[in-house]
Amino acid sequence: MKATFGAGCFWHVEDLFRKTNGVVSTKVGYAGGMLPNPTYEEVCTDKTGHAEAVQVEYDPNIITYDELLDIFWTNHDPTSLNRQGPDVGKQYRSVVFFHDASQKMAAEKSKDLLDKSGKYEKQIVTEIVPAPQFYNAEEYHQKYFQKHGLS
Repeated sequence: MKATFGAGCFWHVEDLFRKTNGVVSTKVGYAGGMLPNPTYEEVCTDKTGHAEAVQVEYDPNIITYDELLDIFWTNHDPTSLNRQGPDVGKQYRSVVFFHDASQKMAAEKSKDLLDKSGKYEKQIVTEIVPAPQFYNAEEYHQKYFQKHGLS
């Protein structure tokens, strides 16, 4: 099964999911924008509309989509509009790209529960939208933390 998330810089997000039991593979890339086959440099201009995203292939017999959502929610600030930490721009937005109706319902339910939980003072701004075309990022971005001994 496939899941796709945007939660700021994709290097850290990819590393978290890659190390998760039940995740078969990960890849980083760009999704949600207008420009076909964007480059990293183009996405960094904040003019393509793309988010830095991580696509996760997972085994639902080992890990559920809800568990992936928990990892997503707990590893970034979903109340921060178009920024995560020092990274600013629409490419760093918080977004769940759902692949089917069950993912949409699960994402909306978990967002609603988290919003009502009182964990955050501000409202969650995470987008929940249909999964668009996913464009793989350049090879040097794939498994970046692992390649650079940061994992």
